[in-house]
Amino acid sequence: MSSGTATTQETATTTTTTTEYSIAFVTTPDINASNKLARGLVEKKLVACVNIIPGLTSIYEWEGKINEDPEYLLMIKTRTCRVEEVIRFVRENHPYSVAEVISVPIANGNAPYLEWIGKVVPQSGHPN
Repeated sequence: MSSGTATTQETATTTTTTTEYSIAFVTTPDINASNKLARGLVEKKLVACVNIIPGLTSIYEWEGKINEDPEYLLMIKTRTCRVEEVIRFVRENHPYSVAEVISVPIANGNAPYLEWIGKVVPQSGHPN
């Protein structure tokens, strides 16, 4: 067996190509807002995991003025079919009048991790 074949077989069993899962990004003004959103999303089983990343500086234009503010970033892992519900939850519970919620599909990933997301987050209307 050539090393190329071994690598291909190993990759086939340890990674998955899919768009069934997504990562959403949300910025918040402080740790309290971050924790409230993260806990709410996980408790409602809308997401499997939220990483709270401190120490961001956001520079942006708002109402004709350039602003520079410290923020936190939430990196949220969920099913793609639940992203709209994640957006709705964030909009209803976020302190900003216009909350940043953007998402991208996960194209590739560690198969056991992606399977875990699927086990934790039910498809909309389907309990796990």
